Amino acid sequence: MDELLKWRGEFPILDRATYMISNSLGAMPRRVYNEVRAYADSWAERGVRAWEEGWWDMAVGVGDRIAPLIGAGRGEISLHQNVTLTQAVISSCFDFRGPRNKVVMVELEFPSIQYFYHEQRRLGIRVEVVPTPDHIRIDLDKLLAAIDETTLLVPISQVLFRSSSIVDARAIIERAHRVGAHVILDVFQAAGSIPVDVRSMGVDFAVGGVLKWLCGGPGVAYLYVREDLRAKLRPALTGWMAHRRPFAFETGAIDPRDDSFRYLNGTPHIPALYACQPGLDIVNKVGIGAIRDKSMRMTARLIDGARTRSWSVNTPESPAERAGTDSVERPHAYEVCRELLARDIIVDYRPKAGVRVSPHFYNREDECDFTLAQMEEILKTGAWEKHAAATTHA
Repeated sequence: MDELLKWRGEFPILDRATYMISNSLGAMPRRVYNEVRAYADSWAERGVRAWEEGWWDMAVGVGDRIAPLIGAGRGEISLHQNVTLTQAVISSCFDFRGPRNKVVMVELEFPSIQYFYHEQRRLGIRVEVVPTPDHIRIDLDKLLAAIDETTLLVPISQVLFRSSSIVDARAIIERAHRVGAHVILDVFQAAGSIPVDVRSMGVDFAVGGVLKWLCGGPGVAYLYVREDLRAKLRPALTGWMAHRRPFAFETGAIDPRDDSFRYLNGTPHIPALYACQPGLDIVNKVGIGAIRDKSMRMTARLIDGARTRSWSVNTPESPAERAGTDSVERPHAYEVCRELLARDIIVDYRPKAGVRVSPHFYNREDECDFTLAQMEEILKTGAWEKHAAATTHA
């Protein structure tokens, strides 16, 4: 018996859809309704007093619910609107006008991060993008060779978004530290899917968001800074929340705090901080170990089913290399995805990946079989063709 299925009742969408898209947006816990109502009640009843009655501390305090899921401690996480902004806060701590001005990343890094660092070239950053032999894995040897004494930052995803391939983060961190570089580990696709321990890895920075495997919705990204760096670095992207005496409204230069508030800036995103808490509570109760065990079974089941149908899988077959998503490639994969969505089988499509299917702890194993069977039926009957015509017409 699957004990984790007792949580299905906490996610209303599971009653009306086959929800297999936690790699993109986790299912919403029903208790989010209560939390958003609590925010509205606080605003309505307490007005501006709500700031001093809890709102002001939420941009760090709520991070304590994320900390156990990535191996961080209490007070070590600050919360922001998205991961691109966390990268901006980190990069603003450094001066790229000297000889150590290189940022090394891989071709398979999430595009938003690539866009951000390429635009920082106007500030002196040199960007080196390491090519990959395929769309599944990075070339670890080439990446390690690119990290040299002129490298300042290495932003790298622990789990690649297209293929769900797990990267050897320890090897990258060790190489970077050997030459004096800093690693920004993006655990967006890892946290809530596989065990993560930022402290044991010695990572300099870790970033991610709650809207995928942590079922927390959009608008909350997290930033971990290693303890010995936290008070040492000074973000240029800053604001009054980072000031020691924000309500003194002092003019002039900032007097930055030494804790995680140091990495905040302007007014925080309070409604999203309320909404993310039920998902974090559930994932903490379920436990990453149990989630990982079930995920390996379900993703293996999907891979076996795809292979039986002679379909390509752009995801590592080895469980040790694979996180929570299977990318299934077929001709007309985009159109097949559109038809699956029309049938309330919620997946997504990405170029060079195919149809991404990502069951979570709340899914039944037979939903994996059902999703593949529906893909097969769509291909056999030509049901995908209506979407090809719509795309052509558009």
